[in-house]
Amino acid sequence: MVRITLVAPAVNAALRQVRFDDAPPDAAGLRRAAAAAAALPHHDMAFTAPSERCRGTAAALGLDAAVTPELGDLDVGRWRGRSLDEVGREAPEEVAGWLSDPAAAPHGGETLLELVERIGAWLDARREDPAPPAPAREARLLAVVEPAVVRAALVYALGLPAPTFWRLDVAPLTATELSGRAGRWNLRCGHPLAGRVP
Repeated sequence: MVRITLVAPAVNAALRQVRFDDAPPDAAGLRRAAAAAAALPHHDMAFTAPSERCRGTAAALGLDAAVTPELGDLDVGRWRGRSLDEVGREAPEEVAGWLSDPAAAPHGGETLLELVERIGAWLDARREDPAPPAPAREARLLAVVEPAVVRAALVYALGLPAPTFWRLDVAPLTATELSGRAGRWNLRCGHPLAGRVP
């Protein structure tokens, strides 16, 4: 069996502004991540998405995490660097289509279905990885990933309809646990990584 804990990264300005952008966590986010480090579950191996926000969070959590391109955020193509409000004002039909059709990519990037497929392939490959050495009964992995990746993992693992993606909220510095065995995944719903903030 494999147990994968997906940790949402600390907050940054882009997240606060609902902006399709990458930036490191802000100072408050880094303090919260550092305070939460002791609350991380035991793991045999750690991964991080390549974004600055995820790498910065992983470092603040004290993780020696392998940068893993397959865990990258949803590619929003030409919308990168812009806020959802800006795009919505200029191209409301494109945004409406994107939010209602999981096969749409009006931004020229990745569709929601492609994201779910990519993250699902990563999950399934982890389930097929060699078993941990005895006496361990399961491999425990931890990955710091963007909220969209957590949502895509849940859609894939639970066989949810793709539009459910938009109805899943993932708060910063929360952990969501998936356990996989015998061709299926189980969910342990997200919980905060609590810690005292200095």
